[in-house]
Amino acid sequence: MRAMWFCGGFHWIKVKGERAAASEVPILTVAPHSSYFDAIPVTMTMCSIVTNLENRSIPVWGTLISYIRPVFVFRADQDSRRKTVEEIKRRAQSGGKWPQIMIFSEGTCTNRSGLILFKAGAFIPGLPVQPVVLRYPNKLDTVTWTWQGPGAFKILWLTLCQPHNPMEIEYLPIYTPSNEEKENPALFANNVRKLMARALELPLTDLSFDDRDICLSQGPLRIYDYSSLLEFNQLVCRMGLKAGITDKVLEDQARIARKLQGDKLGLQDFAQFLKLPVTATLTQVHSLFDKLGDGQIDIRHYVIALSTIHRPSKSMETLKLAFKMYESEVREEILQEDLATILEIMLGVKNMELSGLFLDTGKITYDDFDRFIEQHPHYFDFKDHPHAKSCNGQNHSKDD
Repeated sequence: MRAMWFCGGFHWIKVKGERAAASEVPILTVAPHSSYFDAIPVTMTMCSIVTNLENRSIPVWGTLISYIRPVFVFRADQDSRRKTVEEIKRRAQSGGKWPQIMIFSEGTCTNRSGLILFKAGAFIPGLPVQPVVLRYPNKLDTVTWTWQGPGAFKILWLTLCQPHNPMEIEYLPIYTPSNEEKENPALFANNVRKLMARALELPLTDLSFDDRDICLSQGPLRIYDYSSLLEFNQLVCRMGLKAGITDKVLEDQARIARKLQGDKLGLQDFAQFLKLPVTATLTQVHSLFDKLGDGQIDIRHYVIALSTIHRPSKSMETLKLAFKMYESEVREEILQEDLATILEIMLGVKNMELSGLFLDTGKITYDDFDRFIEQHPHYFDFKDHPHAKSCNGQNHSKDD
């Protein structure tokens, strides 16, 4: 592996600080994560990593990954996160019997312009961690690999065209959590993130890996203005609810919301609905849906928003859930104004022209709407929609 990196122009790697022993620090938290070249410190240390199960099937590379005894994540399994955290805790508490685990806490590649929110996996065990920061000092950036920009092979080609590719790895002092941080992994993660940002001289940004899926939603009902949903997603994460969201939880909440038939909930009732105490964060979430400013919300709006951030790429599943909450007892159809409200929450769009969707009754069924979407897949492409405005009241053009 070292020979391969050398042939790629990484002739020598500058290392600052000292790496702690596995018996002293079981977890190394690394940032920023911006490239597949970040595998260099992994191959230099032979640390275990947390990686997708699919990577095991990659020719050659998958075999090499298996040698370092990684923690595999199977994203199709809804219990994957819990199992991954349990495995990390088991290895971290082994007293050095397992190799150190090197975790890229951002959970995705970024462009190194700032540190996004860290995932809590490395910090849940409540044990000391050693922060590790990565730098690529090249004037010409050929290594950054994100979901937008050059693809994997172009990045490789551009990097191979460089005579030399410098890289720096810095091991920062061991960070021992306080009792408060042991009880609050999110606080622990954020404090380590601040420390690493100072070492990198980078700003912090309150975006997360999950925000990427919201920003890059696709399909006939893709999110148009996601600012409100990003804020909502961050608040839900802060309340500790994000990990517990499943399709079954959404179905159960939708069932309760349907029984309420649009009855409004105050702050105390909302807290009871979520089975949480009233906190500043919960109050913020409640106020997001308090459209009239009277301290009352329609819980159906909350469930729609929650479903949207949970599965932004499955907008039709969210729409089907919303129809169930709004349908009348007699017929499986909803009113035009109800559909407008649903789409406003899901897509961030107001003032839509929906008259072409409805019969003279001003009502529509889910099957009719689904059929309309199939026949007009670009109807809700709001960059070209003359009647659409984003939630901030601005029209978007193709050049935005």
